[in-house]
Amino acid sequence: MLKNLRVTTSKYIDETSRVSFKFNGKSYFGYKGDTLASALLANGIHLVGRSFKYHRPRGIMTSGSEEPNAIVQVNNNTALTEPNVRATELEIYHGLEANSQNCWPSVNFDIGGINNFLSPLLPAGFYYKTFMWPANFWEKYEYVIRHSAGLGKSPTVPDPDIYDHKYIHCDVLVIGAGISGIIAAKTAAKNNLKTLLLDEKNEIGGSTIFQNSDHIKINDQNSSVWLENEINELRNIENLEIKTRTSVAAYHGYNYLLARENLTDHLPKNEKNKKVRQRLLKIRAKKVIVATGSLERPLVFNNNDRPGIMLSSAVKKYADYYGVATGQKNIFLTNNDTAYESAISLQKKGIKVEAIIDIRKQSKTAFTKEADDLGIKVYRSHTVVNTEGYKRINKITIMELSEDGQSFANPEKIELDCDCLAIAGGWTPAVHLFTQSGGKLKFREKDQVFIPDIYSSAQISIGSCNGDFDLDDVIKNSTKSLKEFLNINETEFDNLEINCPKDNKIRNIWLLPSDKVLGKTKPFVDYQNDATAKDIKLALREGFRSIEHVKRYTTTGMGTDQGKLGNMHALGIIAETAGVKMGELGTTTFRPPYTPLTFGTIVGRNVGEYFDTFRRTPMNDWHIENKAEFENVGQWKRAWYYPKNNETMHEAVQRESKAARNSAGILDASTLGKIDIQGTDASEFLNRVYTNAWSKLAIGKCRYGLMLNEDGMVYDDGVTTRLDENHYIMTTTTGGAANVLGKLEDYLQTEWPELDVYLSSVTDHYATASICGPNSKKILNKLIPDLDLSDESFPHMSFKNTKIGNIKCRIMRISFTGEHSYEINIQANYGEDLWKKCMEAGKEFNITPYGTETMHLLRAEKGFIIVGQDTDATMTPIDLQMDWIVSKKKYDFIGKRSLYRSDTMKEDRKQLVGLLTDNPSEVLEEGAQIVADTSLKPVEMLGHVTSSYYSPNLNKSIALAVVRGGKNMLGQKLFIPMENKNINVTIVDPVFFDKENLRLNA
Repeated sequence: MLKNLRVTTSKYIDETSRVSFKFNGKSYFGYKGDTLASALLANGIHLVGRSFKYHRPRGIMTSGSEEPNAIVQVNNNTALTEPNVRATELEIYHGLEANSQNCWPSVNFDIGGINNFLSPLLPAGFYYKTFMWPANFWEKYEYVIRHSAGLGKSPTVPDPDIYDHKYIHCDVLVIGAGISGIIAAKTAAKNNLKTLLLDEKNEIGGSTIFQNSDHIKINDQNSSVWLENEINELRNIENLEIKTRTSVAAYHGYNYLLARENLTDHLPKNEKNKKVRQRLLKIRAKKVIVATGSLERPLVFNNNDRPGIMLSSAVKKYADYYGVATGQKNIFLTNNDTAYESAISLQKKGIKVEAIIDIRKQSKTAFTKEADDLGIKVYRSHTVVNTEGYKRINKITIMELSEDGQSFANPEKIELDCDCLAIAGGWTPAVHLFTQSGGKLKFREKDQVFIPDIYSSAQISIGSCNGDFDLDDVIKNSTKSLKEFLNINETEFDNLEINCPKDNKIRNIWLLPSDKVLGKTKPFVDYQNDATAKDIKLALREGFRSIEHVKRYTTTGMGTDQGKLGNMHALGIIAETAGVKMGELGTTTFRPPYTPLTFGTIVGRNVGEYFDTFRRTPMNDWHIENKAEFENVGQWKRAWYYPKNNETMHEAVQRESKAARNSAGILDASTLGKIDIQGTDASEFLNRVYTNAWSKLAIGKCRYGLMLNEDGMVYDDGVTTRLDENHYIMTTTTGGAANVLGKLEDYLQTEWPELDVYLSSVTDHYATASICGPNSKKILNKLIPDLDLSDESFPHMSFKNTKIGNIKCRIMRISFTGEHSYEINIQANYGEDLWKKCMEAGKEFNITPYGTETMHLLRAEKGFIIVGQDTDATMTPIDLQMDWIVSKKKYDFIGKRSLYRSDTMKEDRKQLVGLLTDNPSEVLEEGAQIVADTSLKPVEMLGHVTSSYYSPNLNKSIALAVVRGGKNMLGQKLFIPMENKNINVTIVDPVFFDKENLRLNA
């Protein structure tokens, strides 16, 4: 009996709990446990959206995460809105509001549907050709294209939901809670292994073809009864944690996996408040068992995309699990026996099955025999050649196939009425996570599937994701594999008696024939992106052969479903058309996430003020007390300048820089990256990392180094000090510390694993106060009276270990200002005390704290570069006029070969120079372009200004710039075109102040 399209009672749905929800503004009712898809089908709604390209009507096709059509916008026009949510995965709740996507003004009447009539003008790749002409018209097209792209609408306000991250470690991770997953989890947990079982559904047990079948017996029990008993026992096993509504998104190396756990999406609106919505699980497992099952394939024929055309397994699941009849006149189209099982299940529930269309010539199994006994009409060796119905299918046309399946045995057409066409094209193992892990596949010719072959980590695949599609094979092969994988002798599943019908022959015809020429048909392969079989054949005619190239040309598999249903058919059509074997084509790349993740889940709690860490130096409180203004450098809060008496930044910087040059200045340099380098190969390591030589650097000495990328471009710089024979400490730029450490570790682990070198980040271990200026030696002498500061005992670019009071410290005589300078490094918790002692000792010399802006000015006067400001990843040391730092004797270092490429040796590359304005008081804008002639149109740009300041020590403005061929243009006049005028400049040497370096030893 059918009642409101509901089958009489389903134990998985709570019919005592009625749930109200809205779809496209209209109110409907479902039951607790329904997905939006099952609830809509129960209300007779099949049309739920429009396809991306042609805006064709599309309906619910599947019952799981592979759904390509039924994707909706949830909670539209609110802060909680979310696009591209699969109706098949969204559990309904009180207050749910969902809307169709990619349609206007409504899903029933969509203006975009005109594209369907224009489809002959919009073949695959048309955009690559159409939008190339007329020349320079891209900006005309861009506006329309940008507004046509996408399916749903992105949120425009901050997400109020709460997201979380959690780390989990386990002995065994089991992915998928179908029959094979349950066997694996139970076996592992009962052998004292800490086991985690994950499944994306709200209940474990899976949705396989094995459930609720009278034909499948285990120990003389119905398979579904046996499975239910196993599930009940599973819930009470120690060492086992089960997480439902949890989808594994990514499988990375060394068994590190990411999974999204849905915690509140299924709850009523009033129960969601201030609860964590989704949690990203970061899982590290010793061993992984993949039991992700398989996906039913569709069949490709003309107009195979109408609402009401669904997968056979989905039709069965909606009836068995949700108690919903997807149609009242159901027809099945199949190439294997699983459609018979679905049809039999429906017929026994009182849901009318009009016919089964079987493309096979014959099949004599328990399923086909029972279908005959139930009086279900079967058309053997027939196929569907067309379907009719706009908002929902209402009729199909079938014809008898020829022997080879590529044409027809006779011209007779048979028309059949139906409101649901269930299609069954066989099964594709869900190998996505396996390949993400780095595993390699092999092709099994007999049933044309890709299955796992070479494992990249401690993992196995079992069940139908490993190509076992019969229940006895699933249990027997899974049990055997588990014993070997977990190193156990026996399991409770070794001696199960399984009675499972076999001999399920599949007839694979990747593109079913039509009574029309291909150009007049629409056989869809990718339902979301409207990629058809003729698009794939067009790509082959135009010279594409690689599956990856065909994918991009036709957009097959590039939708939010990642081609879970269509990719195998695309491969089959390419193979048949090109005359190659499918196994030789390989597959497209399966990229994470397996199913879409919200940005909230990825970010977790790191939003708003928690988006990034604020790092503060040990002297930060002193800076605040003394009214410092701060700037963000990397993650650090750095003192920018110290205004006094309402000074502007310019006034404060002028005062600070004059004080540093005339008497003494002090800078908080604690933020510089510091990497401790130890090991017997430390010197050799630095030789390979830096452009200059390091083996002969004496203990107690410091050296400036420049680090390049493989392309020869400057990456980072800093001073490295030799503390002992096999011990160095490297300093890096503030913002580059983490990247440099990561780069160096990468080289040690992948390129030079033979080197005995160990790296440790010690940036936070030390506080650093840098004192510079003519009186810096006197101040340090007051701090440490017993320390010999003579040039002979303590020369420039050297260090000493000493004490300030009873506290150990390391003092380096290095300078970034060109002044006589000392950097005092001390244990971080003594940093503020050190700073105060320095200020007290320097009081009689008017010691002046200065910030990063003054530091930039002081170094610019000396022509010192700042990596990231004066460089932009396109500058070599030669471009920076730093040839002196590139060793001519060393055999090799990172980037050396790239320095001698023809393009990096060109004389007209952009090179670092100094600029002086004709008007000394006129300060250039950083980033301003530099030209030689303003009369030419368009104006040729020669370079740009990288650093620009007014120097009170020189009483004029100065600037650093990169100019094409600049080092051979000294004295030449150029122009800086501004909005209202041109500024005249002269190219000069980049060192403006104390070119003889007399002040370093003053």
